[in-house]
Amino acid sequence: MTSELKPNVAEPAPSSDGTDATIVRWGWYSIALNVLLIAWHGVIALASDSLAVAAELIHNTVDLATAAAVLVGLKLAMRRSKAFPYGLYKVENLVAAGLAIMIFVTAYEVVRNVMIGGSRPIVADPWMLASLVATTAMPLVFSHFEMRVARAANSPALLADAREYRVHAYTTGLAFAALLSARFDFPLDRVAALLIVVAVIRTGWDLLMDALRVLLDASLDGATLEQVRRAVESGPAVATVTWVTGRNAGRFRFVEAGVTLRVADLARAETAVQRIERSVRAAVPLVERVLVHVEARTSERERHAVPLADLAGTISAHFGEAPFFAFVTINRSAGRIEEQHIRANPCLAEERAKGLRVAEWLTAEKVDHVIVPRSLDGKGPAYVFREAGIAVHSTGARTLSKVFAGDPGEVTRRRGGISPSTPR
Repeated sequence: MTSELKPNVAEPAPSSDGTDATIVRWGWYSIALNVLLIAWHGVIALASDSLAVAAELIHNTVDLATAAAVLVGLKLAMRRSKAFPYGLYKVENLVAAGLAIMIFVTAYEVVRNVMIGGSRPIVADPWMLASLVATTAMPLVFSHFEMRVARAANSPALLADAREYRVHAYTTGLAFAALLSARFDFPLDRVAALLIVVAVIRTGWDLLMDALRVLLDASLDGATLEQVRRAVESGPAVATVTWVTGRNAGRFRFVEAGVTLRVADLARAETAVQRIERSVRAAVPLVERVLVHVEARTSERERHAVPLADLAGTISAHFGEAPFFAFVTINRSAGRIEEQHIRANPCLAEERAKGLRVAEWLTAEKVDHVIVPRSLDGKGPAYVFREAGIAVHSTGARTLSKVFAGDPGEVTRRRGGISPSTPR
């Protein structure tokens, strides 16, 4: 049976770092740049009578409308509403999809003008060429900085806008080539206009597909899910991670994971889940919610750690100073040892708190039981093991073989010559 712990899931992802304000500010910058480009290209289009420049003017006009839509989408995405408990973050993706559709509209307008427009002389004065060089560089520079902001904020609307400006740099360059060719009586105006169409359609398609993936709740990418899995596994009380999934909503991420814990009581389980949530937020940026499903532990395998004084299997009287540790995996139902190996203590070089470092190491190794000759009660390692749900047992046996003598399954169930030192 699966139980579900949801600490702090009603709290929104923090935005006090100024991310929202930064995105809105860049939305206004985009509107201002589009107004400037429309005015500039409008003058050139009227003076030159070029189809390519006119197509670029249409491109700018559509982008002004979509930049305004981006700003509206960003404002809506920040709103909190009881009717929308998961937020309005997907408004940004709707805006990105709308931007893609507007790009297709741009392509249609260009094709229509190329197909039905008659031949006409093109004027290509030097000031027009110089102006197109400037309006080619401006979107490219703006896109560079907007792209950095969009990626830092994980904003699909700003990212779409930045990509569109890169298309502008290309298409305005084509308009420049069209005017330049007219000065040499080798007109490329219609060809340049059609090339603009190809570039615009390709960008629009990419943006539409990216937006639809989020709107249809496609999974997070594999690299991000692996980051989440590692963060969840780092929890000291986590025995196993059974599954991890997640999705995007706007620039935020929603993450879920199924885990089994070594701790038994509810208070420690809640603490363990809160630690998992903090670990995921630290490892993966812009996580809005972390939902952890705590599942019943059904594994028949238990891992034991025993401090050794030598490779022959002599039990060490000193936990932190033990040069070796034996790791023994027991199958409870089969009553047999499945795996056994000895590893050197990696904390021997520590000058202080060796026992604590060893406890943290064994916790990271996901052991279920630690067997020691002396009680660890009242010491730092006992606290680490207790918080991680690791059972600590004391034994009077002098060798590893004596500890697990007889039926290993019975050792796990009854502890044989082992007695509990710290309650689980």
